[in-house]
Amino acid sequence: MRFLLVDVRAAYNLAKRRAFRLIQIPTRTAYYRSRKKTWDELRIRLRDLAAVGAWYGYRRLHVLLRREGWKVNHKLVWRIYREEGFSIRMKNRKKKVSRLRLVLPEAKTPNERWSMDFPYDGLYTCRRFRVFTLVDHVSRESPGIVADDSIP
Repeated sequence: MRFLLVDVRAAYNLAKRRAFRLIQIPTRTAYYRSRKKTWDELRIRLRDLAAVGAWYGYRRLHVLLRREGWKVNHKLVWRIYREEGFSIRMKNRKKKVSRLRLVLPEAKTPNERWSMDFPYDGLYTCRRFRVFTLVDHVSRESPGIVADDSIP
């Protein structure tokens, strides 16, 4: 629009108001100045607070700013927080050292050790069912298998 106005003014040697009337644009648009705040001081303060508390999210930073007397709402803090590229850094959890597991001696005779399991599956009708299986380690026999849609 600005280029169009310049072209019309240059081509016809017109005043600004007359060129606007010719293009049929309100003259207010030429004199408009944005009143949007840049919030530079707030950005600097957010950077300082985020540097001190690396684990602070935007909600915590909003609370800290309000305590300091800043008249800002959480939406503004969130917008600046995202524009500055802040994000809560997630900790990499250390794997816990598991205890040494007790190695059981191998079963030698039948009925010495048993295992049980509850596998489940779904039917074509979308109903689920569970199966209770009991297996002997030595003989690999399964003396009992129970299938039902609900096994308590």
